[in-house]
Amino acid sequence: MRIELKETGSPNEVRLSTAQGLALRGSELVSAVPSTTPGWWLVGPASKVGVARVGDVEIWIEPKVSIRRLFFLLGYARDGRGWREEDLHLQEDVDLLVAVATAFARQAERATQQGLIQGYRVEETASAVLRGRVRTPEQLKKRFGLAMPLEVRYDEYGVDIAENQLLRGAAEALLRLRGVDAVTRRSLLRLVRATADVTPIRRGLPLPSWQPSRLNARYHLALRLAELVLRGASVEQAPGPYGVSGFMVDMAKLFEDFLTVALGEALVRRGGVCRPQEKWRLDEADAIEMKPDLVWYAAGQSGPTAVIDAKYKAEKPSGFPNADLYQMLAYCSVMGLDRGHLVYAKGNEVAVSHDVRRAGVRIVQHTLDLDAEPAALLGQVDRLAEGIAAPFLRSVGSVR
Repeated sequence: MRIELKETGSPNEVRLSTAQGLALRGSELVSAVPSTTPGWWLVGPASKVGVARVGDVEIWIEPKVSIRRLFFLLGYARDGRGWREEDLHLQEDVDLLVAVATAFARQAERATQQGLIQGYRVEETASAVLRGRVRTPEQLKKRFGLAMPLEVRYDEYGVDIAENQLLRGAAEALLRLRGVDAVTRRSLLRLVRATADVTPIRRGLPLPSWQPSRLNARYHLALRLAELVLRGASVEQAPGPYGVSGFMVDMAKLFEDFLTVALGEALVRRGGVCRPQEKWRLDEADAIEMKPDLVWYAAGQSGPTAVIDAKYKAEKPSGFPNADLYQMLAYCSVMGLDRGHLVYAKGNEVAVSHDVRRAGVRIVQHTLDLDAEPAALLGQVDRLAEGIAAPFLRSVGSVR
């Protein structure tokens, strides 16, 4: 069974067994509640887009932004620059999975045309001969009193390095998914064969880490796409007894990451530093932890100057959720700020501010139009930064 949803659409009423409905609800990839009609369920989008299979039910969720805009957000959230469209050759009339698979296969093939890059990796193992250095603590702990084998650590040169592991892992993840076209599948299979001597990525473990350098320059774009694929395929580790596989992008997390990077850069240009996900405590006993998305410390200030939280979309049909206001009021109270900022992806809402009674706190709710061209969107972010910084900069100027 296939269920097609739109990110901004209403729930679909679908005939499902109780087991299927509970599996969809438990996956947390969509919302699923029993309908008033026996044997039917209301299945709607949550905050994720893409394709996934839960048991024998296939879910396709179309994002509200275009594929090109989505890729820009993904690229910018990763390294603050984004991907050039001419490198990805994106098509608007394809779904997210096809766009990602095609772009990765093309870039991986281009990256490996000259062969796999090689490098050093650290190997720790037991050996019958001395190689590299003896790991003395491990030797004493595991083989006290024995001369052989030796617990050694050495550098091994070859293709089994993080960069090639990521390429193989992404190719294998995409090959497990339905919906990838035949031409792309053949390209992915060639990549898997080329990386046969590379250690497979084990599901559930952290991804291998790599650092951009001159030596792996031709891999850079393919590696960023590989990480995107592998993080999106992490739905395979969703909790519960149901089989889950797919490629999903959490739009709420993506919006938070994009805003943290873009707005953080814009505020830093006005002086000071920005600290994402900084830990604060609400109560005197330090029992309740808070982590606002972004805290700006203006130049020369020991305490916070502004606090910002990203909220991808309102949960109500119209207007902003009141819970967001309460959360921001708590941030401002703890930090001693008279102003807090909530930033939403633009929907039906318009920017508005609220002055809290007897608190001396103003909470400003901003919106960003994610459908705007990349340059225009970054311009919106820069104007947002100017609005956040202006009250402080005016107060500093008046004191001087």
